[in-house]
Amino acid sequence: SAGLPWTIAKGQDTFTPISSVLPRSMVPDPHDLELWLKVDGEIRQKGSTNDMIFRIPYLISHISSIMTLFEGDVILTGTPQGVGPVKAGQRITAGITDLLDVHFEVAKRQRPPGN
Repeated sequence: SAGLPWTIAKGQDTFTPISSVLPRSMVPDPHDLELWLKVDGEIRQKGSTNDMIFRIPYLISHISSIMTLFEGDVILTGTPQGVGPVKAGQRITAGITDLLDVHFEVAKRQRPPGN
């Protein structure tokens, strides 16, 4: 019920849509980015990288001491409060203030034939 283990809870196909990669030149301070998420136009989550417990260089160093990281890998950390269920047909908009936003519709997951 707590959503554990995280690999299963967060790592399933289609569970983590992401935008295109931003060039470093577009991100003046990665430790001061506001991230947000709306469901059907209503803000559900809003947070800042400034609130992270560990700074980004430390996270990269620590994770790469355990596993190999490659260019283009995505590191997912915690999330601001506001996590909740979504239903098929709802519209998700998420973004980084003043840099980008992404939009997508929630769809019911298609199971492979025979499952």
